[in-house]
Amino acid sequence: MKLHWQLVQLQLKETFTISYGAYTYREAIIVSLSHNGISGYGECTAIDYYGIQSKDLIATLIRIQSQIEKQNIEHPVLFYSFLKQLHVSTFLTSALDCAYWDLFGKLEHKNFLSLNDLSYTILPESSLTISIASVEEQIEKINTFHWQKFKVKCNTCNLDTIKALLETDKEIALDANGSFSIEDCKLLEDHTLAERLHYIEQPMPVGYSNYVQLNASKKANWMADEDCQEKESLSQLISHYKTINIKLVKVGGLTPALELIREAKKNNFKIMMGCMTESTVGISAGAVLTPFADYVDLDGANLIANDVAYGTTIDKGKIILSEKPGLGICMK
Repeated sequence: MKLHWQLVQLQLKETFTISYGAYTYREAIIVSLSHNGISGYGECTAIDYYGIQSKDLIATLIRIQSQIEKQNIEHPVLFYSFLKQLHVSTFLTSALDCAYWDLFGKLEHKNFLSLNDLSYTILPESSLTISIASVEEQIEKINTFHWQKFKVKCNTCNLDTIKALLETDKEIALDANGSFSIEDCKLLEDHTLAERLHYIEQPMPVGYSNYVQLNASKKANWMADEDCQEKESLSQLISHYKTINIKLVKVGGLTPALELIREAKKNNFKIMMGCMTESTVGISAGAVLTPFADYVDLDGANLIANDVAYGTTIDKGKIILSEKPGLGICMK
């Protein structure tokens, strides 16, 4: 098995503003694992507010390359067990785990759903993310897209803004990116407006001392993003969050995501499949788990101007899942 990687700069169609900062591009590492002329692909994005930098990802790949290339072709679960022993970041583990699932499926001539005996009748639609701006600008932008579901970024809790957004006749969710105060959350979780929002993602800064203030039995559908990293954290979240956002790079790939989903379902959590700003490589990986999802936010490839691959597509929110072997990824 051969390991290759490429650093790419994903140019955003427009400046993307969240509470952590404003961005015009993202750097991503596209990883490929090859065997007998067949290649599988995975992706991880450099995220400054997570402390993930491209130079560190590449340095790690150089360090572990020989160990990876010595591995035999076995079931992806066994390959993931090997990856865990390398003790690298979840972002890189995810890229390698996804690349291996893509390669393994292509070698077996089966797609991910077939390999895992998964099926579906209908998939939930994805939301489209609206970055921080004045509410007038956000509403104008919402009205220009033929999507039904929108996730609106915010850096403050403003009831008048929420009311205005809900008057758009679209399905609206909020992503606070940790910008709400305890007082904001206490006000909102008892408010009738909260019932009309599909969810409110990561309302306060990460940490138990903050989310312990949230009450999952109230009106608000609180969603844990950074507060949910692994299945072991679920027991502490039960009383405070109704929904968890699963991002592959956050949990370490498809293999641990499957385990997390099973455990979350046992504890009656709702599931969202989310993403970073990723190309079709990363989106195609996340999309194979949407049969488990109650919510989907896989718009990453729709936000960039220079996509690097073909695979699963999101068309006005509708998920068109690739049926090709592996994860259905083909580089442009």
